[in-house]
Amino acid sequence: MNEPIDDLSAELERARVAWFYFVGGLTQQQIASRMNLTRLKVNRIIGQAREDGAVQIEVALPLSDCVDLAQRVAERYGLAEALVVPDLPDFLEQKRVIGEAAGNMVSELIAGRDLGIGVATGRTLSFAVRKLNGRPHADSWVVGLTGGVTRSSGTNTFEVATSFARQLDVECHYLTAPLYCASPEGRETLLLIDELTDVLARTEIADLGITSCGALAEDTTLTQIRVVKDHLEDIVKRGAVGEFLGCFLDARGRPIDHFLNDSLMALSPDKLKLKPISVLVSGGTEKTQIIRAILRAGYVNRLVTNEAVARALLAGPR
Repeated sequence: MNEPIDDLSAELERARVAWFYFVGGLTQQQIASRMNLTRLKVNRIIGQAREDGAVQIEVALPLSDCVDLAQRVAERYGLAEALVVPDLPDFLEQKRVIGEAAGNMVSELIAGRDLGIGVATGRTLSFAVRKLNGRPHADSWVVGLTGGVTRSSGTNTFEVATSFARQLDVECHYLTAPLYCASPEGRETLLLIDELTDVLARTEIADLGITSCGALAEDTTLTQIRVVKDHLEDIVKRGAVGEFLGCFLDARGRPIDHFLNDSLMALSPDKLKLKPISVLVSGGTEKTQIIRAILRAGYVNRLVTNEAVARALLAGPR
């Protein structure tokens, strides 16, 4: 069942090596360091590409367009890294491929390190767990970056964080509160509980944050939360183009003026921005506006998405 995805990961790795060497002009050592590979493996991939005719005037591998798109998106938005996967017609399969590609990326970033890993919510992130092959130091830990929702299946922040922690064999911490409190005052009351305050502080000190984002369609898990559903029309009228860590943002990535943003139990986008490693994992053209807003505001330094979104990010305004 996993063979097509494994083949995709190997082909993407091969395409990245070839693009960086033949088009990007990097040395084999630079490629090895950048991609966390041995120089011997890089040399072997380059040799194979020469022998089987994959390299002509341009890199003629099936995924070389994705590599080029990723490079251009990273340069345009000042990202440390971007990863673009092919477009797939099936909605769920697209999420799976994006999520598993993110799992590969995160595995490289955490391997052997002692660090805190903050995890948000969403189906795409739930797929990332399958490719978490890198192992952090035993003293590492996982923390959920947001409060929970009252209904979900395998994609709630509690479930996703638990899956990450189990796969990495580390301790997990939960922000055991609703994502949205009834009011800003209700939020402040909950924060009188020391355990909640401690976990919220842990979301801030985590070294790595991996997140997704959402459009404001009426059929998403988030917009089905009663308080969001009741105020969705007003949220849109105030200029929101989507949500990020539960926070409703306008087209420039600024939180809109709405009580729900002040009632949120989650790490704030501004705090995520301070992390050494922050990864946005999201795709689908319906999310282009919110993805662009997040990148404009500089909330993340890494992106995993699909071709159509990458092309839209490059075609639209900066």
